[in-house]
Amino acid sequence: QVQLVESGGGLVQAGGSLRVSCAASGLTFSSYRMDWFRQAPGKEREFVAAIDRNGGVKYYAESVKGRFTISRDNAKNTVYLQMNSLKPEDTAVYYCAAEAGGSWSIHEYDYWGQGTQVTVSS
Repeated sequence: QVQLVESGGGLVQAGGSLRVSCAASGLTFSSYRMDWFRQAPGKEREFVAAIDRNGGVKYYAESVKGRFTISRDNAKNTVYLQMNSLKPEDTAVYYCAAEAGGSWSIHEYDYWGQGTQVTVSS
């Protein structure tokens, strides 16, 4: 059974930092591109960042570029999202997702985590 379990969310003041993690089990982790998405209340789920299978290529949404850093540890089957200079508009539930086939369609990801809440106060 495949599981993606996010952790590390919480409440932080604007300008602060937080690192969220996603621990994977039941799959060959190094075979998957790993992505982070977020969803704020009343809004659609949006792409945040992605990292390729060996960690050599990373992608970021414009809204987080320069503030967030995605990384992965294939030995620990874990992907991370380091979030710095947080803003109130970063408040959302953050989800990790695994994709093996190279698709970027939100409807075609193989696995999703349950999400972790990040709240940034002003």
